[in-house]
Amino acid sequence: MPFPTLETSRLALVEVTPEHASSLFHILSNETVTRFYGMDPLREQNDALNIIGSFKQTYDTQQGIRWGILIRDSGTFIGTLGLNHLSLYSKKAEIGFELDPAHWRRGYAAEAIQAVLEYAFETLALHRMGAVTFLENEASVQLLKRLGFEEEGILRGYLYQDGSSHDGRIFSLLQPDYQLMVREQHAQEKPV
Repeated sequence: MPFPTLETSRLALVEVTPEHASSLFHILSNETVTRFYGMDPLREQNDALNIIGSFKQTYDTQQGIRWGILIRDSGTFIGTLGLNHLSLYSKKAEIGFELDPAHWRRGYAAEAIQAVLEYAFETLALHRMGAVTFLENEASVQLLKRLGFEEEGILRGYLYQDGSSHDGRIFSLLQPDYQLMVREQHAQEKPV
């Protein structure tokens, strides 16, 4: 099955390949990025190639999809976004993402997530999209809420990083709620 490429007005969401290894390493070796990522910063370029290999294996086994986020005008690789724990049978997945800090606060994450939500709910016919954040990751918490996700509670000791377990916030967005948001957005866009 060919990898699903998605486009937005400013971004292209593409398969992450070995040609992206240097950019991925640059992002995932940054402690500011990995602080709330659930893994330690990468130390060697080869680690990025291994992660890219795991992205491919996860896609090939239909357990997830990880897109590289490119700025369309320049082709600059600025991060990744994916569906983790994908179950087409159970119609659910969890969304996860990271961006190069040089591109934070420009709306790129929201734009990319909206494209993936549309793909997940419309094309894959998923019913539930989950998301898990570190308790302290206020930027992601606020972004998820703006995108319509509802906080469900705390998962105790769910995330493991830096040699210890951490609590996580669990969020969800269900397909009927997503459809309602889309209809409301379209209604607001139509001239009266």
